[in-house]
Amino acid sequence: MFQDITLENWRALKDDGGITTIDVRSPSEFRSATIPGSLNIPLFDDEERAEIGTLYKQVSVEAAKQRGLEIVSAKLPAFIREFAGVPGKKAVFCWRGGMRSKTTATVLSLMGIHAYRLNGGYRAYRQYVVAELETMAFAPRAVVLHGNTGSGKTEILRRLKAQGRPVLDLEGMAGHRGSIFGEIGLHATNQKMFDALLLEELWATRNEPFFAVEAESRRVGKVVLPELVMRKKEAGVGILIELPLRERVLHIVGDYKPWENPEACLTAFKRIKARLHTPIAHEIQSCLEKESYEKAVELLLVHYYDPRYAHSAEQYEEAPRYVVRAGSVEEAYRETERILGELREQPALAGEH
Repeated sequence: MFQDITLENWRALKDDGGITTIDVRSPSEFRSATIPGSLNIPLFDDEERAEIGTLYKQVSVEAAKQRGLEIVSAKLPAFIREFAGVPGKKAVFCWRGGMRSKTTATVLSLMGIHAYRLNGGYRAYRQYVVAELETMAFAPRAVVLHGNTGSGKTEILRRLKAQGRPVLDLEGMAGHRGSIFGEIGLHATNQKMFDALLLEELWATRNEPFFAVEAESRRVGKVVLPELVMRKKEAGVGILIELPLRERVLHIVGDYKPWENPEACLTAFKRIKARLHTPIAHEIQSCLEKESYEKAVELLLVHYYDPRYAHSAEQYEEAPRYVVRAGSVEEAYRETERILGELREQPALAGEH
Protein backbone atom coordinates (compact mmCIF):
# COMPACT_ATOMS: atom_id res chain seq x y z
CA MET A 1 0.00 0.00 0.00
CA PHE A 2 1.17 3.55 -0.62
CA GLN A 3 2.41 5.84 2.15
CA ASP A 4 1.61 9.51 2.78
CA ILE A 5 4.58 11.84 3.28
CA THR A 6 4.62 15.22 5.02
CA LEU A 7 6.04 18.32 3.38
CA GLU A 8 8.86 18.35 5.93
CA ASN A 9 9.91 14.77 5.17
CA TRP A 10 9.54 15.37 1.44
CA ARG A 11 11.72 18.48 1.71
CA ALA A 12 14.47 16.55 3.50
CA LEU A 13 14.45 13.81 0.85
CA LYS A 14 14.39 16.39 -1.95
CA ASP A 15 17.35 18.32 -0.53
CA ASP A 16 19.34 15.09 -0.42
CA GLY A 17 18.47 14.43 -4.07
CA GLY A 18 16.70 11.27 -2.98
CA ILE A 19 13.21 11.71 -4.43
CA THR A 20 11.50 12.65 -7.70
CA THR A 21 8.30 14.68 -7.34
CA ILE A 22 5.56 13.94 -9.86
CA ASP A 23 2.57 16.18 -10.55
CA VAL A 24 -0.39 14.05 -11.71
CA ARG A 25 -2.62 17.07 -12.39
CA SER A 26 -3.57 18.08 -15.92
CA PRO A 27 -1.03 19.74 -18.25
CA SER A 28 -2.66 23.18 -17.92
CA GLU A 29 -2.56 23.01 -14.12
CA PHE A 30 1.10 22.00 -14.31
CA ARG A 31 1.94 24.85 -16.69
CA SER A 32 0.22 27.40 -14.46
CA ALA A 33 2.16 26.54 -11.30
CA THR A 34 3.78 23.47 -9.82
CA ILE A 35 6.48 22.39 -7.40
CA PRO A 36 9.81 23.38 -9.05
CA GLY A 37 11.63 20.40 -10.51
CA SER A 38 8.51 18.25 -10.75
CA LEU A 39 7.67 15.95 -13.64
CA ASN A 40 4.16 16.00 -15.10
CA ILE A 41 2.56 12.59 -15.63
CA PRO A 42 -1.13 13.55 -15.73
CA LEU A 43 -3.84 11.10 -14.75
CA PHE A 44 -6.28 13.10 -16.92
CA ASP A 45 -5.57 15.53 -19.74
CA ASP A 46 -7.30 18.91 -19.81
CA GLU A 47 -10.30 17.72 -21.84
CA GLU A 48 -10.83 14.65 -19.67
CA ARG A 49 -10.57 16.70 -16.49
CA ALA A 50 -13.16 19.17 -17.84
CA GLU A 51 -15.52 16.34 -18.78
CA ILE A 52 -15.29 14.72 -15.34
CA GLY A 53 -15.74 18.08 -13.65
CA THR A 54 -18.91 18.74 -15.62
CA LEU A 55 -20.34 15.34 -14.67
CA TYR A 56 -19.47 15.99 -11.02
CA LYS A 57 -21.30 19.33 -10.98
CA GLN A 58 -24.24 18.60 -13.30
CA VAL A 59 -24.98 14.88 -12.83
CA SER A 60 -23.51 13.21 -9.73
CA VAL A 61 -20.36 12.27 -7.91
CA GLU A 62 -20.94 8.64 -8.86
CA ALA A 63 -21.24 9.48 -12.56
CA ALA A 64 -17.96 11.43 -12.41
CA LYS A 65 -16.20 8.53 -10.67
CA GLN A 66 -17.52 6.04 -13.20
CA ARG A 67 -16.33 8.11 -16.16
CA GLY A 68 -12.97 8.66 -14.46
CA LEU A 69 -12.58 4.90 -14.03
CA GLU A 70 -13.32 4.33 -17.73
CA ILE A 71 -10.71 6.88 -18.80
CA VAL A 72 -8.04 5.63 -16.41
CA SER A 73 -8.58 1.98 -17.32
CA ALA A 74 -7.87 2.66 -20.99
CA LYS A 75 -4.57 4.42 -20.33
CA LEU A 76 -3.24 2.38 -17.39
CA PRO A 77 -0.55 0.37 -19.23
CA ALA A 78 1.12 3.49 -20.69
CA PHE A 79 0.64 5.39 -17.43
CA ILE A 80 2.36 2.67 -15.39
CA ARG A 81 5.21 2.31 -17.91
CA GLU A 82 5.92 6.03 -17.64
CA PHE A 83 6.19 5.82 -13.85
CA ALA A 84 8.29 2.68 -14.06
CA GLY A 85 10.80 4.64 -16.14
CA VAL A 86 11.40 7.13 -13.30
CA PRO A 87 14.28 5.84 -11.16
CA GLY A 88 14.49 6.01 -7.38
CA LYS A 89 11.95 7.18 -4.81
CA LYS A 90 8.87 8.98 -6.06
CA ALA A 91 6.27 11.26 -4.49
CA VAL A 92 3.03 12.07 -6.31
CA PHE A 93 0.67 14.97 -5.74
CA CYS A 94 -2.50 16.51 -7.15
CA TRP A 95 -4.42 19.63 -6.17
CA ARG A 96 -5.08 18.75 -2.51
CA GLY A 97 -3.90 15.18 -2.05
CA GLY A 98 -7.24 13.78 -3.20
CA MET A 99 -8.52 11.22 -5.68
CA ARG A 100 -6.00 11.71 -8.48
CA SER A 101 -2.90 11.20 -6.35
CA LYS A 102 -4.57 8.47 -4.26
CA THR A 103 -5.60 6.57 -7.38
CA THR A 104 -2.13 6.93 -8.87
CA ALA A 105 -0.31 5.78 -5.72
CA THR A 106 -2.71 2.86 -5.22
CA VAL A 107 -2.42 1.58 -8.79
CA LEU A 108 1.36 1.90 -8.73
CA SER A 109 1.48 0.00 -5.45
CA LEU A 110 -0.56 -2.85 -6.95
CA MET A 111 2.01 -3.04 -9.76
CA GLY A 112 4.93 -3.16 -7.32
CA ILE A 113 5.98 0.46 -7.82
CA HIS A 114 6.23 2.35 -4.54
CA ALA A 115 5.26 6.02 -4.53
CA TYR A 116 4.61 8.37 -1.64
CA ARG A 117 1.59 10.66 -1.72
CA LEU A 118 2.32 14.23 -0.68
CA ASN A 119 0.03 15.22 2.19
CA GLY A 120 -2.34 18.00 1.21
CA GLY A 121 -1.12 18.13 -2.39
CA TYR A 122 -0.25 21.34 -4.20
CA ARG A 123 -2.59 23.43 -2.04
CA ALA A 124 -0.64 22.49 1.11
CA TYR A 125 2.64 23.15 -0.71
CA ARG A 126 1.44 26.63 -1.72
CA GLN A 127 0.51 27.41 1.90
CA TYR A 128 3.96 26.20 2.97
CA VAL A 129 5.67 28.49 0.42
CA VAL A 130 3.72 31.56 1.54
CA ALA A 131 4.45 30.85 5.21
CA GLU A 132 8.16 30.28 4.57
CA LEU A 133 8.55 33.54 2.62
CA GLU A 134 6.90 35.40 5.49
CA THR A 135 8.79 33.81 8.38
CA MET A 136 12.02 32.13 7.24
CA ALA A 137 15.33 33.22 8.73
CA PHE A 138 17.69 34.24 5.91
CA ALA A 139 21.12 35.51 6.93
CA PRO A 140 22.96 36.25 3.62
CA ARG A 141 23.39 39.91 2.75
CA ALA A 142 22.45 41.34 -0.64
CA VAL A 143 24.92 42.79 -3.13
CA VAL A 144 22.69 44.91 -5.35
CA LEU A 145 23.48 45.77 -8.97
CA HIS A 146 22.29 49.24 -9.97
CA GLY A 147 22.47 50.92 -13.36
CA ASN A 148 20.56 52.42 -16.24
CA THR A 149 18.45 50.23 -18.51
CA GLY A 150 20.69 48.24 -20.84
CA SER A 151 23.69 48.17 -18.50
CA GLY A 152 23.79 44.38 -18.63
CA LYS A 153 22.82 43.77 -15.01
CA THR A 154 20.77 40.65 -15.74
CA GLU A 155 23.44 39.28 -18.08
CA ILE A 156 26.07 39.84 -15.39
CA LEU A 157 23.93 38.03 -12.81
CA ARG A 158 23.41 35.05 -15.10
CA ARG A 159 27.10 34.79 -15.86
CA LEU A 160 27.90 35.01 -12.17
CA LYS A 161 25.43 32.22 -11.45
CA ALA A 162 26.98 30.07 -14.18
CA GLN A 163 30.28 30.46 -12.33
CA GLY A 164 28.73 29.23 -9.09
CA ARG A 165 28.18 32.59 -7.42
CA PRO A 166 25.02 32.88 -5.24
CA VAL A 167 22.51 34.88 -7.30
CA LEU A 168 18.81 35.72 -7.23
CA ASP A 169 17.77 36.29 -10.84
CA LEU A 170 14.40 37.90 -10.15
CA GLU A 171 13.71 38.71 -13.80
CA GLY A 172 14.50 35.15 -14.83
CA MET A 173 12.10 33.76 -12.22
CA ALA A 174 9.43 36.32 -13.17
CA GLY A 175 9.79 35.63 -16.91
CA HIS A 176 9.89 39.39 -17.41
CA ARG A 177 12.63 41.99 -17.95
CA GLY A 178 10.99 44.54 -15.69
CA SER A 179 10.16 47.19 -18.31
CA ILE A 180 7.10 48.06 -20.38
CA PHE A 181 8.65 45.89 -23.11
CA GLY A 182 9.72 43.25 -20.59
CA GLU A 183 7.41 40.37 -21.54
CA ILE A 184 8.18 40.46 -25.27
CA GLY A 185 9.45 37.07 -26.38
CA LEU A 186 9.07 35.62 -22.88
CA HIS A 187 6.39 33.83 -20.86
CA ALA A 188 5.59 35.78 -17.71
CA THR A 189 5.37 33.75 -14.50
CA ASN A 190 2.39 34.03 -12.16
CA GLN A 191 2.79 34.81 -8.46
CA LYS A 192 2.41 31.19 -7.31
CA MET A 193 5.18 29.89 -9.54
CA PHE A 194 7.44 32.86 -8.86
CA ASP A 195 7.14 32.40 -5.09
CA ALA A 196 7.96 28.70 -5.41
CA LEU A 197 11.02 29.38 -7.58
CA LEU A 198 12.16 32.14 -5.26
CA LEU A 199 11.88 29.93 -2.17
CA GLU A 200 14.02 27.27 -3.86
CA GLU A 201 16.70 29.86 -4.63
CA LEU A 202 16.60 31.30 -1.12
CA TRP A 203 16.88 27.80 0.31
CA ALA A 204 19.86 27.02 -1.94
CA THR A 205 21.74 30.21 -0.90
CA ARG A 206 20.80 30.30 2.80
CA ASN A 207 24.30 29.34 3.98
CA GLU A 208 26.17 31.81 1.76
CA PRO A 209 27.63 35.06 3.14
CA PHE A 210 25.89 37.08 0.41
CA PHE A 211 23.90 36.87 -2.81
CA ALA A 212 23.88 39.13 -5.86
CA VAL A 213 20.59 40.62 -7.06
CA GLU A 214 19.39 43.40 -9.37
CA ALA A 215 17.89 46.62 -7.99
CA GLU A 216 14.35 45.82 -9.10
CA SER A 217 11.25 47.67 -7.99
CA ARG A 218 8.68 45.84 -5.86
CA ARG A 219 6.80 44.64 -8.95
CA VAL A 220 8.50 42.67 -11.73
CA GLY A 221 6.09 41.93 -14.55
CA LYS A 222 3.09 40.12 -13.07
CA VAL A 223 4.66 39.38 -9.69
CA VAL A 224 5.29 41.27 -6.47
CA LEU A 225 8.47 40.74 -4.46
CA PRO A 226 8.00 39.64 -0.83
CA GLU A 227 9.06 41.81 2.08
CA LEU A 228 12.02 39.52 2.79
CA VAL A 229 13.63 40.34 -0.56
CA MET A 230 12.77 44.04 -0.37
CA ARG A 231 14.36 44.36 3.09
CA LYS A 232 17.50 42.58 1.94
CA LYS A 233 17.83 44.81 -1.14
CA GLU A 234 17.32 48.00 0.85
CA ALA A 235 20.05 47.01 3.33
CA GLY A 236 22.41 45.65 0.68
CA VAL A 237 25.80 46.73 -0.65
CA GLY A 238 25.37 48.59 -3.94
CA ILE A 239 27.39 48.26 -7.17
CA LEU A 240 26.60 50.80 -9.88
CA ILE A 241 27.22 49.59 -13.44
CA GLU A 242 27.93 52.34 -16.01
CA LEU A 243 28.24 51.59 -19.72
CA PRO A 244 28.42 53.93 -22.75
CA LEU A 245 25.06 54.69 -24.35
CA ARG A 246 26.03 52.95 -27.60
CA GLU A 247 26.95 49.75 -25.75
CA ARG A 248 23.64 49.79 -23.89
CA VAL A 249 21.71 50.22 -27.13
CA LEU A 250 23.47 47.25 -28.74
CA HIS A 251 22.95 45.12 -25.64
CA ILE A 252 19.20 45.85 -25.54
CA VAL A 253 18.70 45.17 -29.24
CA GLY A 254 20.61 41.90 -28.96
CA ASP A 255 18.63 40.86 -25.89
CA TYR A 256 15.13 41.77 -27.04
CA LYS A 257 15.52 40.88 -30.75
CA PRO A 258 12.67 43.27 -31.64
CA TRP A 259 12.55 42.12 -35.27
CA GLU A 260 11.08 38.83 -34.02
CA ASN A 261 8.09 40.60 -32.40
CA PRO A 262 7.63 43.94 -34.22
CA GLU A 263 3.90 44.29 -33.48
CA ALA A 264 4.40 43.55 -29.79
CA CYS A 265 7.09 46.24 -29.63
CA LEU A 266 4.76 48.81 -31.20
CA THR A 267 1.90 47.84 -28.90
CA ALA A 268 4.11 48.15 -25.82
CA PHE A 269 5.44 51.53 -26.94
CA LYS A 270 1.92 52.92 -27.39
CA ARG A 271 1.31 52.28 -23.68
CA ILE A 272 3.96 54.89 -22.78
CA LYS A 273 3.71 57.13 -25.84
CA ALA A 274 1.67 59.80 -24.05
CA ARG A 275 4.42 60.22 -21.42
CA LEU A 276 6.90 61.48 -24.01
CA HIS A 277 7.26 64.85 -25.70
CA THR A 278 5.10 64.58 -28.84
CA PRO A 279 7.84 65.03 -31.52
CA ILE A 280 10.06 62.46 -29.78
CA ALA A 281 7.16 60.02 -29.45
CA HIS A 282 6.40 60.34 -33.18
CA GLU A 283 10.05 59.77 -34.06
CA ILE A 284 10.29 56.65 -31.90
CA GLN A 285 7.11 55.23 -33.39
CA SER A 286 8.38 55.96 -36.90
CA CYS A 287 11.66 54.17 -36.12
CA LEU A 288 9.80 51.14 -34.79
CA GLU A 289 7.56 51.01 -37.86
CA LYS A 290 10.61 51.21 -40.13
CA GLU A 291 12.40 48.65 -37.94
CA SER A 292 15.18 51.13 -37.18
CA TYR A 293 15.51 49.54 -33.79
CA GLU A 294 18.86 50.92 -32.67
CA LYS A 295 17.68 54.51 -33.15
CA ALA A 296 14.36 53.76 -31.45
CA VAL A 297 16.12 52.25 -28.43
CA GLU A 298 18.54 55.17 -28.17
CA LEU A 299 15.68 57.67 -28.14
CA LEU A 300 13.80 55.62 -25.54
CA LEU A 301 16.84 55.50 -23.29
CA VAL A 302 17.66 59.21 -23.54
CA HIS A 303 14.13 60.55 -23.29
CA TYR A 304 12.30 57.98 -21.16
CA TYR A 305 14.30 55.35 -19.29
CA ASP A 306 17.35 57.36 -18.21
CA PRO A 307 15.32 60.22 -16.71
CA ARG A 308 13.13 57.71 -14.87
CA TYR A 309 16.18 55.90 -13.52
CA ALA A 310 17.76 59.18 -12.38
CA HIS A 311 14.57 60.03 -10.48
CA SER A 312 14.35 56.60 -8.82
CA ALA A 313 18.06 56.68 -7.88
CA GLU A 314 17.41 59.86 -5.90
CA GLN A 315 15.12 57.88 -3.60
CA TYR A 316 17.97 55.74 -2.25
CA GLU A 317 19.32 56.89 1.11
CA GLU A 318 22.88 55.85 0.24
CA ALA A 319 24.80 55.91 -3.04
CA PRO A 320 26.18 52.55 -4.23
CA ARG A 321 29.45 51.68 -2.51
CA TYR A 322 31.16 50.64 -5.77
CA VAL A 323 31.03 52.13 -9.26
CA VAL A 324 31.97 50.00 -12.27
CA ARG A 325 32.70 52.10 -15.35
CA ALA A 326 33.22 49.72 -18.26
CA GLY A 327 33.28 49.78 -22.04
CA SER A 328 31.30 46.56 -22.43
CA VAL A 329 29.15 44.08 -20.52
CA GLU A 330 32.12 41.69 -20.56
CA GLU A 331 34.33 44.24 -18.79
CA ALA A 332 31.56 45.05 -16.32
CA TYR A 333 31.10 41.36 -15.54
CA ARG A 334 34.82 40.83 -14.86
CA GLU A 335 35.02 43.84 -12.55
CA THR A 336 31.82 42.85 -10.72
CA GLU A 337 33.19 39.35 -10.19
CA ARG A 338 36.39 40.87 -8.78
CA ILE A 339 34.39 42.99 -6.34
CA LEU A 340 32.38 39.98 -5.21
CA GLY A 341 35.61 38.11 -4.57
CA GLU A 342 36.80 41.02 -2.47
CA LEU A 343 33.53 41.16 -0.54
CA ARG A 344 33.67 37.46 0.18
CA GLU A 345 36.81 38.07 2.19
CA GLN A 346 35.06 40.60 4.41
CA PRO A 347 33.62 38.89 7.52
CA ALA A 348 31.11 41.69 8.11
CA LEU A 349 29.28 40.67 4.93
CA ALA A 350 28.28 37.36 6.50
CA GLY A 351 25.33 39.02 8.19
CA GLU A 352 23.43 42.24 8.77
CA HIS A 353 24.80 44.54 11.49
